[in-house]
Amino acid sequence: MTIQGERIAAQLAGSRDWWRGAVIYQVYPRSFQDSDGDGVGDLPGITRRMGHIASLGVDAVWISPFFTSPMKDFGYDVSDYRDVDPLFGTLGDFDALVAEAHRCGIRVMIDLVLSHTSDQHPWFRESRADRSNPRADWYVWADPKPDGTVPNNWPSVFGGPAWAWDGRRMQYYLHNFLSSQPDLNFHNPEVQAALLDVARFWLDRGVDGFRLDTINFYFADKALRDNPPLPEALRNGSIAPLVNPYNWQEHVHSKNQPENLGFLRKFRAVMEPYGAAAVGEVGDAQRGLEIMGQYTAGDERMQMCYAFDFLGAEPLTATRVAAIFARFEAAAPDGWACWALSNHDVERHYSRWGLCDDGAKAYATLLMCLRGSACLYQGEELGLSEAEIAFKDLQDPYGIEFWPEFKGRDGCRTPMVWTRDNASGGFSDAKPWLPVPAEHLARAVGEADRDPASLLAHYRRAIAFRHAHPVLATGAQTAMRTSGDVLEFRRGSGAGAIHVAVNLGARPAMVPAPQGAWRVIGADLGSVAPAGGQIALVPWGVSILQAG
Repeated sequence: MTIQGERIAAQLAGSRDWWRGAVIYQVYPRSFQDSDGDGVGDLPGITRRMGHIASLGVDAVWISPFFTSPMKDFGYDVSDYRDVDPLFGTLGDFDALVAEAHRCGIRVMIDLVLSHTSDQHPWFRESRADRSNPRADWYVWADPKPDGTVPNNWPSVFGGPAWAWDGRRMQYYLHNFLSSQPDLNFHNPEVQAALLDVARFWLDRGVDGFRLDTINFYFADKALRDNPPLPEALRNGSIAPLVNPYNWQEHVHSKNQPENLGFLRKFRAVMEPYGAAAVGEVGDAQRGLEIMGQYTAGDERMQMCYAFDFLGAEPLTATRVAAIFARFEAAAPDGWACWALSNHDVERHYSRWGLCDDGAKAYATLLMCLRGSACLYQGEELGLSEAEIAFKDLQDPYGIEFWPEFKGRDGCRTPMVWTRDNASGGFSDAKPWLPVPAEHLARAVGEADRDPASLLAHYRRAIAFRHAHPVLATGAQTAMRTSGDVLEFRRGSGAGAIHVAVNLGARPAMVPAPQGAWRVIGADLGSVAPAGGQIALVPWGVSILQAG
């Protein structure tokens, strides 16, 4: 075991606050590594590549859904919460993955999709049979209006009304996403109990935590009141593309309900005996930071949440980073965020913000210096760009619905590239489920491993730097200040405090050096020392100083 592995292995048996300041690596199973030659990644493939994940020095791996599913939304439509889809392997394969991750000192977090199931789930099949069966109230059912139309004005995130007609019950059922993803009725205590039992099942199998999909969608307004309109000036495309009328409403009744806090307390109580932790996805374009703060305040709700403020198309300038942190601090001074620049739902940030490798390095360094936990998405450590997918190759129903104005999520989900000596980048011996862009091959892991100046090498150094300075993981953070493209803040106080200055722009910049005795650290990240009372930063440059 590596020294890094020994360090994290000690944590596995140690602190219950392991999640605080942790670095988490997200794996999208379909696209990580194919082990059986069917063109789709799987659990044995993840196990095979655990060495790469360990080499980054991360604390945990988040694995997107691998449960039994008809794959209408690629695993986010679950038909059996307690089994592995044959496409990905078996429960035995999952156990082997957990064992290998733990051997490498890496915790395992799995993606739980609790707000809805597949329409193929036995619970829904029973629920839709009639209005009097034992699970008749396990989903959100509603009568039509007198004219037969949908119960209210709620739209689906994936387009069209959020209601689908069922002729057996002569009622509509709610689906916030695809019509094949009916929403569970969290107002029913039996539903909550069943889902908490699902969490216990996986905790008993050895998982260390969860990523909770659409955590703010669990409850809908019991009276099913219409949502009010959202002024055009407040619309943004961080949750749904602007061509989607989902952006035209303020979703005060279809999600973000106060009853959710009670369920989050129950979920936290289930995790506590295991020392497990969860990170919740907050999908809200207007109030994401405030909800994130609400859901992580205190010690009884979720440990971490993330919103989409770092994941949107708007450039993450110094001014914007400072504003985001000010809003979050105001919403929940004791809350805890998990910051990410890319994931499986959004355009890769390398393309989204038009970055060069130096720019990507600056953002990686910044991420490792921020207060909160951090999540990396597979391939960002290689600088993978968003793939251009032809319409004939599209798999994502979201992109197919809104093409060509919105091309969906396939562009960030193409296979990981391991070598450049074949067309699939070492991902598979068969035709991959999504094409591998030719331009990705030059950025394969095997190529980056040979270059000490590569983005991959920088990510490893940045993560190691964070672990070498615990104040970056758990220390206090001062209010941020900006000067043009330069963002400055301080972690901790007194001797050992760290002062961070990052130039998030493509032009040189100069800022005053902090007063007092400071020494430069992080030289292998490009950190520069002050000279003549000034800090001179090259484009995308950084200066990290330590007091004392």
